[in-house]
Amino acid sequence: MPEANKLLTRRWFEEVWNKKNEAAIGEMFHPQGKSHGFPEADSVLVGPEAFKSVHRTFCGAFPDLHIDIEDILAEGDRVAVRWRVAMTHLGDHLGFPASNKKGVLDGSSFLIVKGNLITEGWNQMDLQALMQKLQAA
Repeated sequence: MPEANKLLTRRWFEEVWNKKNEAAIGEMFHPQGKSHGFPEADSVLVGPEAFKSVHRTFCGAFPDLHIDIEDILAEGDRVAVRWRVAMTHLGDHLGFPASNKKGVLDGSSFLIVKGNLITEGWNQMDLQALMQKLQAA
């Protein structure tokens, strides 16, 4: 089970984020799944549709984003991932004009996988610092 959960997690990052495949969210995220900590530290997105909305905004703002998995560990139904995303702010989807600035964001995600679906995830990243950098003159 841990190896299958790692494969699902790798597929999530590749399909959902690197390929911008919104349909993959519904295929891999449980209908009542919860995503904590994205886009705000205290955010809780429930279900694929809520996640898709944030996904559209983020991919619209950073259409070239690419996530590299730095480390991935799994035990039982738990998966821990350390990742790095590189991107360029090319869209106005964040509520302020595109800056054309490049950014890098390091983060981690801790997931629970059941029945080959992500049922819950906790995300840690300093998105606020990235937003401040993008808006700086």
